[in-house]
Amino acid sequence: MAASSLASNSGGVASMTDAISANAVAVTSIGGPTVNSVGVASVKQACGTTLSDSSTFSGTSASVTFNYFAKYTHTLNCNSEEQPDNIVNTLTYNGTFSGPRISTTATGTANATIAGLTTAATDFVINGEYKRTGSFASKVGNMATGNSSVDIVITNLTLAKPARTIVSGTGTFTISGVAGKVNYSYAGTITFNGDGTATLVVTGGSTYVITLATGVYVKH
Repeated sequence: MAASSLASNSGGVASMTDAISANAVAVTSIGGPTVNSVGVASVKQACGTTLSDSSTFSGTSASVTFNYFAKYTHTLNCNSEEQPDNIVNTLTYNGTFSGPRISTTATGTANATIAGLTTAATDFVINGEYKRTGSFASKVGNMATGNSSVDIVITNLTLAKPARTIVSGTGTFTISGVAGKVNYSYAGTITFNGDGTATLVVTGGSTYVITLATGVYVKH
């Protein structure tokens, strides 16, 4: 559940941060200069205003099938020169995910601020929180079914310009719910490694390396 909550192909944190950074690339202030150092901005937004949009993510990748619908709001904050400085994003979504180990039906929310919009900034930096609740069915082990609640807080998640690839950052996670007749609760830390993976350490338990594109993980 933690791996899918991080992975791009299941509407996880990596997908959320890519969408947020893609939007940041496109924004410039009305009447102000284009300040993003990654190309010509296509969205004209007044400083201090909020815009809304939506996206659908669906497809099949690496034995995973996914289908998600998301709604976004973006509030643009500018500096004293009317140049975009940061964007406060909110997100709600719902959808389904089916992989080799687990299938889920989930709804979620996210709140994240992306900074680093000026030309002088070499990276985007995201801070925020991602929440997901829903039901799941395991395809391995005892084939457990149940419900889950996932909460991930990310700190200084850094994406290099212009490729928007994740190069560093940290986070914490908590997962709780019911599997069959058993209540469960886990917590731990996340380190984004800068090579397309993240290391997840369960408090008092094991360490896993997760591929952010697919959610595939290896226990260490």
